[in-house]
Amino acid sequence: MCAGIADIDLLSMTWEDLLFAHWRVDPAVVEEHLPGGLTVATYEGDAYLGVVPFVMSSIGPRLAPLDISFGELNLRTYVRETADGSGAGPRGVYFFNLDADDRLGVAVARSVFQLPYYRAAMTVDAAGERVAFRSQRPDGSASFAAAYGPEGDAFVPEAGSLEAFLVENYRFYTADDRGGIWYGDIDHEPWELAPATADFVTNELFAANGFDHPAGEPLLHYSPRIAVTAGAPRRV
Repeated sequence: MCAGIADIDLLSMTWEDLLFAHWRVDPAVVEEHLPGGLTVATYEGDAYLGVVPFVMSSIGPRLAPLDISFGELNLRTYVRETADGSGAGPRGVYFFNLDADDRLGVAVARSVFQLPYYRAAMTVDAAGERVAFRSQRPDGSASFAAAYGPEGDAFVPEAGSLEAFLVENYRFYTADDRGGIWYGDIDHEPWELAPATADFVTNELFAANGFDHPAGEPLLHYSPRIAVTAGAPRRV
């Protein structure tokens, strides 16, 4: 974990019913979509684009979380800072978009946290361990619909594994409208994942962010929930 808990206690939240769907892609495809100051992080030479739908709940000040919940959906990749010119700086998640079914939260996240949030109408229906997730922005773009759930025993990713590369990230990056790079640190217990199955009805997130849909089948994992604390973003 990249920061002490005292540095990242601004907000607390719980993430629930998460699907991690990761497609392997050519690093050059991702690199051309990144702002200056960041470079794509790879695992055994491959870059990854991840689609992650989930439910955000109990978000608020760390000692007084609010009893609210809403759907959230993001397209992400993995990057390193290049401020020192080596490309070996701190590693984290880079968000191309974060869609959420919470009007106030989207406005706050955009203005205060410099995050690329978009308002979207979402429905999340859970029946047992199966989740049906739908999302669409008011202009009809970035439509997403999938049904997913676990299929197999839960495990904690081993250090150095592909699964750890994809999920054990404790820093996020984003770019503001002027090209400035911001980062924020988060903290949580290690992920518990299970292999997953998913049926994608529609997935326009790649097109909405200027990507062709990657070839091949995604690597799928499910996690039921995790408690998270987060600090305020800072300028790189």
